[in-house]
Amino acid sequence: MPRNKGQEKMSLISVHVPKRMLEELDELVRRGIYPNRSEAIRAAIRELIYKESLKSVRPAQEPTPADDQSEEITVLPGR
Repeated sequence: MPRNKGQEKMSLISVHVPKRMLEELDELVRRGIYPNRSEAIRAAIRELIYKESLKSVRPAQEPTPADDQSEEITVLPGR
């Protein structure tokens, strides 16, 4: 299938996964959550990269107790 000019070139990788994990992945595809295995795996990799990038940013952004002078907010349950 030809790629559009705007699409990034993809690299092929091989991974070994347990049979049960592959069956669960195929179930996500069967249910239409992802169009195919590759897109499901790419989505998982994107999420992993995003979560790991937050880990390196989060410590610098968390306020210390001395810095936190915000007012306390009471959360009430919804109707």
